[in-house]
Amino acid sequence: MWYNISIKLPKLSHEQIQELRKFNKESKKSDESKRAQAVLLLDRGLDIAEISLATELGRSQIFNLRSLYLKRGVEALRDKRQGKPKELLTRKQREKIIETVKSKNPKQLGYASDHWTTGILGDWIEEKYKAKYKSKTSLYLVFRKASFSYHRPITRYDLRDEKEIEDWKKQAKSKLKKLDAHTVILSGDEMILTTETTIQRVWLPQGEYPKIEVSTGGRKRRSVYGFLNMRDGKEHAFKTEYQNMFVTREILQKVRAEYPNQKILLLWDSAGWHKGSVVQEYLKRDGNIEILHFPRYAPEENPQEHVWKSGRSAVTHNRYIEDIDVATDELVTYFNQTKFNYEIAGLSLIS
Repeated sequence: MWYNISIKLPKLSHEQIQELRKFNKESKKSDESKRAQAVLLLDRGLDIAEISLATELGRSQIFNLRSLYLKRGVEALRDKRQGKPKELLTRKQREKIIETVKSKNPKQLGYASDHWTTGILGDWIEEKYKAKYKSKTSLYLVFRKASFSYHRPITRYDLRDEKEIEDWKKQAKSKLKKLDAHTVILSGDEMILTTETTIQRVWLPQGEYPKIEVSTGGRKRRSVYGFLNMRDGKEHAFKTEYQNMFVTREILQKVRAEYPNQKILLLWDSAGWHKGSVVQEYLKRDGNIEILHFPRYAPEENPQEHVWKSGRSAVTHNRYIEDIDVATDELVTYFNQTKFNYEIAGLSLIS
């Protein structure tokens, strides 16, 4: 599968990066800007699937653009199409396009991707029929007529045990229903924030393409521990330097300070620092924190994962992070000032 692949390539020089930034900023053609952005993002080490989604360029096209740029400079990124391509297709051609989209994936047609995007579809139509759609609206119509919907593929770990996950959900649901109303139910997890620029789709006026500066310095990072109270939707987020059993013990002490006299059921995964001796000694000494581990390779079962996604979308995506501490503080503030309402094991516990 192509998801979550880290690309390791020789880094661009400082002069090349500045040249690409200048070209991206000054270009008046969106296609040229996308090409420059793709080369910059690839150099930064972003996931190739994310770059493809952000720029609507095919994955093989992104690699080709980088190679062409290294050989010929920014001239290789310019739009050299001459004249006006034919825009109209016959009815039979349109029907053939829809049939192809329904029956084949791009990889079968020579592209790197297994999945269709408007960029790949537009390129294929132009190559196959020497015709170019003026707007993406026409390409969206092709997908709708082919009964396609617009969404991200769902990633699944190849070691997932679906029966184990279903059994866990049944057992967890039964346990949660039996708890008394005074027991605090927390969903816990950790995340890492880096200075790496992350891109996500946003709704914009037609024809507008924002240009987001990409960090090219050393990648700095901070960790955040988060605990979501499943009864009231309140988040407890804590900024840290590291993730280990000593830090985890300190964070658990802070969580206990939030609920000094109550029994706590804490649901989290089986990370090594969760099971370390220092943490186990603290839990034994506390005596009133019960642990329930989530099933393996099933992060979607943990509501705290959805909290992370919400925070990244609201605070850090599509942003140049100059100061990692400032960005992390803003993220933690967002978490702690926002109420979340997620189900756990199929149950909504917020009254």
